[in-house]
Amino acid sequence: MDILSGSFSLTTSGRIELIDITAKVEKSLKENTCPDGLLYLFNPHTTAGLTINEGADPAVRQDICDGLQALVPADYPFRHAEGNSPAHIMATLCGSSLTIAMSEGRLVLGRWQRIFFSEFDGPRQRFVHWRLLS
Repeated sequence: MDILSGSFSLTTSGRIELIDITAKVEKSLKENTCPDGLLYLFNPHTTAGLTINEGADPAVRQDICDGLQALVPADYPFRHAEGNSPAHIMATLCGSSLTIAMSEGRLVLGRWQRIFFSEFDGPRQRFVHWRLLS
């Protein structure tokens, strides 16, 4: 079994946003060719997440952000002194990692699917780590 790994950075610009990172992931993989295997993505931040969802209509991204904000009200009396408990909860709902199949050197995603970095406490400088198992 071969294992390749790496990471890339991104800068978020909004407090809450979904950023399409599919091209960044694909660029990282093109530099480390692997025809078939499993790609593992990990986000080491407690107030951000990773998700796969529709990338064709930008309204979907905004709906997800708005829906999460409705689920986790900012005015709830949270105890965390830093004041970003809603971001921690949204990150927990979203998750911190993804596993994606690779076939013939390409990500196996559905027709409309894209990979998103989910920022819940921005703007910030963030990192995504990846590991490819073939």
